[in-house]
Amino acid sequence: MTQLIRFQLFIFPFMRLHCSNLCRTWMFPGLPVCSQRADFCVMTRLLGYVDPLDPSFVAAVITITFNPLYWNVVARWEHKTRKLSRAFGSPYLACYSLSVTILLLNFLRSHCFTQAMLSQPRMESLDTPAAYSLGLALLGLGVVLVLSSFFALGFAGTFLGDYFGILKEARVTVFPFNILDNPMYWGSTANYLGWAIMHASPTGLLLTVLVALTYIVALLYEEPFTAEIYRQKASGSHKRS
Repeated sequence: MTQLIRFQLFIFPFMRLHCSNLCRTWMFPGLPVCSQRADFCVMTRLLGYVDPLDPSFVAAVITITFNPLYWNVVARWEHKTRKLSRAFGSPYLACYSLSVTILLLNFLRSHCFTQAMLSQPRMESLDTPAAYSLGLALLGLGVVLVLSSFFALGFAGTFLGDYFGILKEARVTVFPFNILDNPMYWGSTANYLGWAIMHASPTGLLLTVLVALTYIVALLYEEPFTAEIYRQKASGSHKRS
């Protein structure tokens, strides 16, 4: 729930719905405020630019939804069976092999995301220097969050090492974890949001919402499972002492 609230505070200033002709809606930062009819909203306008049957758009949706499902299913299977660790002869090698596939899938996701934007119309009202600067700033923020998270967690920590039995001694509390939960995911979301705004792409904005929603769903499964792994570790350490 905390992640959902933070996501709403993060993304909704850019895509706030309008459902009353007595209200005024902020479409995007830097764009004029306009009055609209009660049955009209920002999402409706964005959908007018999107062809959901376009192959590039379909490919982007598939890769966005598939990636978190893939790494969660494989990592849980490994935690339950240890088959990857046995096959590679080491939990570290098994973790590194999974990381390679995750990175390749993420590159494919980003490629499909970009191709979907390029294949669909741009929004002229978003195609401004101010919006481009905002997108660039969000992209920079996302890169900082992703890279600082990676250096704080380490390679194995970033790529689900906990599920391979590669556990940390203590919870990571250095930047950016001292200011934000799950900064890797929200940094990635900021990257896609910034990239979409820089391209003045309604398609990119809608796909960014999908990216964030898939992360929120993934966290609903990942956080309790990871907490249980460390609870079992603490319980085992207590018994040995």
